[in-house]
Amino acid sequence: MESFEEVYQKYLKEVYCFLLRLFGDREIAEELTQQTFAIAFEKLENFRGECKLSVWLCQIAKHEYYAWTKKQKRYANKLDENHADQGEDLLNGIINQENGQIIRKILHDLQEPYKEVFMLRVMGEVSYRDIGQLFSKSESWARVTYYRAKKMIVEKMGGAGNDEM
Repeated sequence: MESFEEVYQKYLKEVYCFLLRLFGDREIAEELTQQTFAIAFEKLENFRGECKLSVWLCQIAKHEYYAWTKKQKRYANKLDENHADQGEDLLNGIINQENGQIIRKILHDLQEPYKEVFMLRVMGEVSYRDIGQLFSKSESWARVTYYRAKKMIVEKMGGAGNDEM
């Protein structure tokens, strides 16, 4: 079996192009490509070889696409509900402020290197390549670490009574 780095390098473009054809949006396709590889990294030992590795990766990407579109529909429905009543704006501001406090607490408790990678990427807007270099690791390591940190934060937000970040 190839190393994850080799799998990532070999199939990155194929998975990205697959998602780009589904979406037509480069940024979303890039984000879902990284989520796909983060999931694949976690589940690589479950790959049984019953199909080509590229097919398995595109299946993961397809499931991420479905999950993303479903989440966007829920978000759009929530926006419609919020705009129906102007009084909701004040409540939403309070909720966002509370979510900000919860996210800061979660970030404070997050283990390294997840905490630092997340902070560099989100707050410092540092590229994955530069993050990888800072840690003497690869760009793909930085991407996977960022998406794992993001997943941890989202899971902890769900545990704090929030479904979305």
